[in-house]
Amino acid sequence: MATTVESADGDGDSGGGGDTGAGSRGLAGGGRDVRTAGDRARAAARLHRRRRRRQTVVGYLFLAPGLAFFAVFLLLPLLFAVLLSLSRWAGFDLAGIRPVGTDNFAALFARGSSFLTPVLTNTLLYALGTVALALTGAVLVAHCVTNLRFQGFWRTLYFLPIVTTVVAVGNVWKYMYEPGGLVNGVLNALGLHSVAFLQNPATALPSVVVVQAWASLGSAILVLTAGLKAIPISYYEAAELDGAGRFTVFTRITLPLLRPSLLFVCVTQFITGLQSFALIIVMTGEGGPGDATNVAALEMYQRAFKYGDWGSASAAALVLFVVILVITLAQLWLFRRKGEDA
Repeated sequence: MATTVESADGDGDSGGGGDTGAGSRGLAGGGRDVRTAGDRARAAARLHRRRRRRQTVVGYLFLAPGLAFFAVFLLLPLLFAVLLSLSRWAGFDLAGIRPVGTDNFAALFARGSSFLTPVLTNTLLYALGTVALALTGAVLVAHCVTNLRFQGFWRTLYFLPIVTTVVAVGNVWKYMYEPGGLVNGVLNALGLHSVAFLQNPATALPSVVVVQAWASLGSAILVLTAGLKAIPISYYEAAELDGAGRFTVFTRITLPLLRPSLLFVCVTQFITGLQSFALIIVMTGEGGPGDATNVAALEMYQRAFKYGDWGSASAAALVLFVVILVITLAQLWLFRRKGEDA
């Protein structure tokens, strides 16, 4: 009987040991499963990183031509201009570059220098006048074009000056400004005296500003027309139901919602005006009469190619770059602030 009990106990112990062994094997198997899952996750992460690296390499290979163009035609000339602005160089022979520190910048802002007045002043007035006329005219024309039939025809008509060369535009307007030209002919028909538009220092710069603004209308009209078409018609319908007049609709709905397009046109037109060179040299020769139409780009050209002072010309170019950057940032800040206030 005792033997039987012992056997039973033994069997029971054996059975318990078997369960413990099975449990141990189950835990060991579960650990292997956990380790296997962790290994799979790490392998997937490594595979994902390799794919990302390959995609990055492929992306940079596609960007390589654009980056090379940027480096060769933008970055390297900018670095070379910075080097020349701190040096004195007559051109052609790189061995002739002589460091002079900030002497070129000091000469630009020295008392009696013509760079600040009238050159930089003319540049700012030229750009401001161009933006004011082109932006005002483009807003009015774009608003009228959207209410007319054959909108494509009118947009094409106003875009023609953009595809016309600056030399052709400048020469045509130059002849129109002559004492016997079309503009003075109209003035004479109205009983007014002829005006020496390009020969009088008081009227030379405004005359060129008018031509630049006229030539810039096409691109501004296209951008503003697209912006006007993007405004939901429901706003105008709601304003009509409220009894709002045309002027109220234009100032309270059209202009605020047109702000992104206005910002783009304003920034691009200002940069174009500050960099203008070809139209002035075609219509006035060397910025005449005197320095009445001399602007920064023309001054840089004359200093470099006419007088061989590449260091001073590079310093003037960097000053103009800073002016453009500051004005652009100011415009972005102003439009953003107005948008937040609205």
